[in-house]
Amino acid sequence: MSHNCNCGCSSEKNTNQGLQIIPREQSIPLTTQTELKISGMTCGHCVSSVTEELKEIEGVQNVEVILDAKGVSTATVTSANSLDEASIRSAIDEAGYTLEAINS
Repeated sequence: MSHNCNCGCSSEKNTNQGLQIIPREQSIPLTTQTELKISGMTCGHCVSSVTEELKEIEGVQNVEVILDAKGVSTATVTSANSLDEASIRSAIDEAGYTLEAINS
């Protein structure tokens, strides 16, 4: 009796047709997210500057910034690996703002 996937195998045969299934280890994250608290940002241009500088760090895949023009803004950085604090601090300094905290 065949099942509905149309692959040609039979559900009565217990065969993997030469395929080996290797489960992915769940303990290894595919990406890392780092939350940054940044002060001094007041407008969209500030967001663009910080985003541009953070994206220059090797391994950074995405940057999302929530602007708090009257306080401390939050940037969430998605990367392939953990980021070096010195690289983050340098990028924020280069953009002209102050890194208040890093939460990995």
